[in-house]
Amino acid sequence: MKIGFIGLGNVGAKLAGSLIRNGHDVTVRDLDRAAAQPFLDRGAAWGDSPRAMIEACDAVITCLPSPAASAAVMEAQDGILAGMVPGKIWMEMSTTDEAEVKRLGALVAATGGAAVDCPVSGGCHRADTGNISIFAGCERETFDRVFPVLTSLGRRILHTGPLGSASVLKVMTNYLATANLLTCCEALVTMKAAGMDLATTYEAIRISSGTSFVHETESQIILNGSRDISFTMDLVKKDIGLFQAIAERAGVPLEISPKMVEIFDDGIARYGERELSPNIIRRLEDATGLSILADGFPAEMVDDEPEEPGYEVVRGGRP
Repeated sequence: MKIGFIGLGNVGAKLAGSLIRNGHDVTVRDLDRAAAQPFLDRGAAWGDSPRAMIEACDAVITCLPSPAASAAVMEAQDGILAGMVPGKIWMEMSTTDEAEVKRLGALVAATGGAAVDCPVSGGCHRADTGNISIFAGCERETFDRVFPVLTSLGRRILHTGPLGSASVLKVMTNYLATANLLTCCEALVTMKAAGMDLATTYEAIRISSGTSFVHETESQIILNGSRDISFTMDLVKKDIGLFQAIAERAGVPLEISPKMVEIFDDGIARYGERELSPNIIRRLEDATGLSILADGFPAEMVDDEPEEPGYEVVRGGRP
């Protein structure tokens, strides 16, 4: 398949790199032409417009920062929908709203094309190596068509059901990751205030029932002081807001979620929407006068697992 890729941000750039590394015929596009140059240097083609890309490619992937950005790429005069015809596929890898991906998917279906929402989960460091996990919501026939592409982008591929289901599950996982981040921040600051060594605290959490993927990645970046996981507070606010909206539509009276939204609203007001998301711990550092740093932790996460061919995850785990 010839693949178009639109959106070369923190995650998108790494995913596009995996496609090129695995030998796909790739066309790329970003609002910042300079962001595309490394991919053009590696053999990718440049897409003059989203419409031109869907006309020239079998499938076009969008990986964009907001539902509004995806809608603009899809519905503009020179957008993907303007060039969509039967047999073509739109693959939405953005973290987006279920209702919006269904709306755009219906417009794709009206042209005879197919739509997949296929967001990723596992951190930028795993997106970089092709070891990230991918959820895919679409008809089974469409899933089978795009599966070879998905296995070049990620390791664990889960068919979640119809279009929109992947986006619901992705938003849920980001909500849980944010909850873990906030509790890790509170735990680290409290242990520092109680006189505990922070490196020892990290290991105590890591080997115990209190550990999590977020602790084993983001806590290291927090303790190093770089706080850089290539994710910002505005993106967290978007994701947990999408989860809150799902709960409200379903009539679930959440208690923790609204507090998380309030915390990130406050963090954005204090430090700016483009502040690195682990720096939400600064609220507690500022309140206590404590510095949550320790020696021996990395400034960035690097996936040290070798790239492994992707496979479909079924109920109960790997087949």
